[in-house]
Amino acid sequence: MNNARNDHRGMLNIGGISIEIHEFGQGEPLLYLHGGYGLLYDRPFLERLSARRRVIAPSHPGFGRSALPDWLDSVDDISHIHLELLHKLGIDRFDCLGASLGGWIAADLATKIPERINSLALVAPMGVKIGSQEQLDIPDIFVARPEFVERMTFLDPRKARLDYASMTDEELGRIARDRETHTLLVWEPYMHSAKLRHRLNRLRMPTLFLRGAQDGIVGAEYLAAFAALAPDADVETIPDAGHLPQFEQMAATASLVETFLTRARA
Repeated sequence: MNNARNDHRGMLNIGGISIEIHEFGQGEPLLYLHGGYGLLYDRPFLERLSARRRVIAPSHPGFGRSALPDWLDSVDDISHIHLELLHKLGIDRFDCLGASLGGWIAADLATKIPERINSLALVAPMGVKIGSQEQLDIPDIFVARPEFVERMTFLDPRKARLDYASMTDEELGRIARDRETHTLLVWEPYMHSAKLRHRLNRLRMPTLFLRGAQDGIVGAEYLAAFAALAPDADVETIPDAGHLPQFEQMAATASLVETFLTRARA
């Protein structure tokens, strides 16, 4: 499953927790925070970005080969782990890119250290409550049938289906563990933090919100309302893509992110 040519993987001890780190390329640091699928669909996208950047992609606690301590159960906990990771790596200022659950983590992290983040890009993020308490902003993917979740997630689910029969027991176990940890982090309150929306005014850096035009999980109205909470945010839509545009429209998504990073630095 690790097909990227320049993916350098290692383990790092962060506060007594063993964290898996992937690094791609060289240059100015770009922290990439993955979504609920782990890095399963992201490696070609990260390799493209690494042509000009040092892309640092940790597996969140409980994902990949990273350990999951019994006290960790929230996005806030993960943000603090990644803060210590940045310290261990000696990274002071950086750009930050997060997708889906990783977009939530990236936004939370950015409210904690806004002065250290040059720019922030969020691909189909969740994490804030927009509508009423009686209405879900994000469809409940944990009660829906798998084929329905596939259609909400991908424009063409056939291209994203995995060949489980060809995978090793280790790979299958990692996928199951990623899904279990994802559920732990977002189940209650569902797909949001009650506090995050009140902290987004601290995002002092240029911020880009992205979504695929056919995303059935993060809707256009939700993304626009999320972006309106940030002081300096733009919104872009990627045609012919669902919830993972970095997979279904890798080149178009990478081009938008690269242009944004260049413009933000200028």
